[in-house]
Amino acid sequence: MSQKDFYETLGVSKGASEDEIKKAYRKLAMKYHPDRNPDNKEAEEKFKEIQKAYAILSDPQQKAQYDQFGHAGVDPNQMGGGFGGGFGGAGFDFGDIFSQMFGGAGGGASRERAFQGADLRYDLHITLEEAAAGLKKHITIPTHEECDVCHGSGAKAGTSPETCSTCRGSGTINVRQAIFQLQQTCPNCHGSGKIIKDPCLKCRGAGQVKTSKTLEVAIPAGIDNGQAIRLSGQGEPGTRGAPAGDLLVYIFIRKHAIFERDGRDLHCELPISFTVAALGGEVEVPTLNGKAKMTIPPGTQNGKQLRLRGKGVVSLRGSAQGDLYCHISVETPLNLTDRQKEILMEFEKISTGMDRPQNPHQRSFMDKLRDLFD
Repeated sequence: MSQKDFYETLGVSKGASEDEIKKAYRKLAMKYHPDRNPDNKEAEEKFKEIQKAYAILSDPQQKAQYDQFGHAGVDPNQMGGGFGGGFGGAGFDFGDIFSQMFGGAGGGASRERAFQGADLRYDLHITLEEAAAGLKKHITIPTHEECDVCHGSGAKAGTSPETCSTCRGSGTINVRQAIFQLQQTCPNCHGSGKIIKDPCLKCRGAGQVKTSKTLEVAIPAGIDNGQAIRLSGQGEPGTRGAPAGDLLVYIFIRKHAIFERDGRDLHCELPISFTVAALGGEVEVPTLNGKAKMTIPPGTQNGKQLRLRGKGVVSLRGSAQGDLYCHISVETPLNLTDRQKEILMEFEKISTGMDRPQNPHQRSFMDKLRDLFD
């Protein structure tokens, strides 16, 4: 049965340095450690794999044998040296690494492990005007606080937690599997090192109760859809004195009735009459800060794009202001009176056969059509 390459297991290249190998191992060991993945067999097997890989690649002599002969070079059944009677000959100490990651020594000294709280997410929906101008919003989120009855101990008033008899307060037990000796979370106290025989009636032994808190979120001008604001220390509480996680407030901008946003720029459709399109004129244009005047050049065609500088959204990281692009929509009049029809018929009659091109798109189309059939 083929074995997975040790370098591949740690996610490093064959030419990786000692420091790169150690960093990769620490990252994976943190991710798949049994304390962080209780009752997860897949994570447990993965943890064993990365331990084995690091045992070889962290030892210069065994690494050289592996680089030259592959798995056969470090297999005790095929080579005289192998693991050297377990990990002791590999020249490193797992306990030292775990103590840096999990706050304890590798042995059986009594300790309670502390973990930083997880980051939390909150989705906040705002208007385009609010995103452009910036503002402060108050949000209410669920959280936990220390139980005021047991003061965080989890034990009923008048009692206190007892040291776990299974792990003797360490929170872990040693399990030997083949040549490996692993530390696993104590199944009796679930890693706390303490047993609560009479739990607090209010928090039911958790030491914390559910509550809510209101936070102020400062939303900067120019923030875009999907961007997040980080509130440090407002996430899930840490355990046993460890710091809390962060709260990530994701911003979602509601669809606007007039404008569409493209980065700092805004786009809108601007309907005008065919008279203004033909003769030109000045029209009012909506902006996020009221109305503005725009000059329509004579002969403006449907679909033409006109720009108002500085009427867009301010840059999130700077003072640069975007522009407003108006897409012209020439409207055809409806419900014409007899007099209006008469005038338009007269206009069409006097326009036919004129030397000056007054309908450039139509003339171009007819020329192409004539070339096609000729």
